[in-house]
This record gives sequence, structure tokens and C-alpha cells, in this order.
Amino acid sequence: MDEIALAAGALYVIVLLRAGGTFAVGWLAGAGARRSRFAERTSSAKFRRAERAIQRWGAPVVAVSFLTVGFQTAANLLAGSMRMPLSRYLPALFVGGAAWALIYATAGFGILKGLGRLFAEQTALGVAGVVVLLIAAGGVLVYRRRRAVVVPLSGDAASDTS
Repeated sequence: MDEIALAAGALYVIVLLRAGGTFAVGWLAGAGARRSRFAERTSSAKFRRAERAIQRWGAPVVAVSFLTVGFQTAANLLAGSMRMPLSRYLPALFVGGAAWALIYATAGFGILKGLGRLFAEQTALGVAGVVVLLIAAGGVLVYRRRRAVVVPLSGDAASDTS
């Protein structure tokens, strides 16, 4: 149990620094990010979805974002760029970060113990499982890269005369 508490504590510090840092970058960049070379990235569907959710629901979206994959960074960055008051952001960060740290610490140790037992009792099956997971992860990466389509912005350089 001590190892889970230690891991959860370390993960909590990490998530507070990472998410808080992302919020701070968003805060400092503010609206300027929308006019910079990062404008394309902040106009992606993921960022627009996060922005709409934050505008509608506020801090609870930031807290729940810690339970998602791929939405967390967008939510924290946009909360900062939208200048969410710290009195609303910090409780969401503390609660969401704690949930994230506990889930990853407990699930992480559970998976590691299960893998350790599997490799100790049935090494060939463990190796085969890892190989299957690596192939699946590689397949997902290839699928995502092939599926990614460059969408032209509404005003492309050829038609922009101003």
C-alpha cells in the first residue's frame, strides 16, 4: 500500500506541475496565441470542442478533463487563455489532478503486478501479449497518420489579396 501512496503522491505533483504549467502558458499567451503560428493548432476540432465546453460548464470541465485522454491539455490551455479565474481553476486542478493520480497509481500498479505474475508463470504468453500490444499500438499510429488530412484554412494564401 505504501508504494501506491508514494506513486500517487509523485503523480499528483507531476500532474499539478504539468497541468498548472499548461494553464500558465495559456494565460500568458492569451488571445495572442490565436493570431500566432499556433493559431492552426488552437483552431483544431479538439480545441474548439474544449473551448465550447469550458464556456458552457466552466471549472467542472477542467476537473473532468483529467479523466480523459487527449482532452486534458486542451482544456487546461484554453482555461488559461480564456483567463479562467484562479479561484475556479485551482479547485478543479486539485480535484481532477487527485483523481488522475489515484487512477494511474492504482491501475498502474495493478497492471504491473499482473504482468509480473504473467511473465513469472507463463513467459511465452506474456511475451506474446506484449508483442500483440505493440503491434496494435503501431497499427493505431499508422491509421491515425494516414487518416490525418490537412484541412485548408478558410482563407488560403492564393485567394488572400489583402
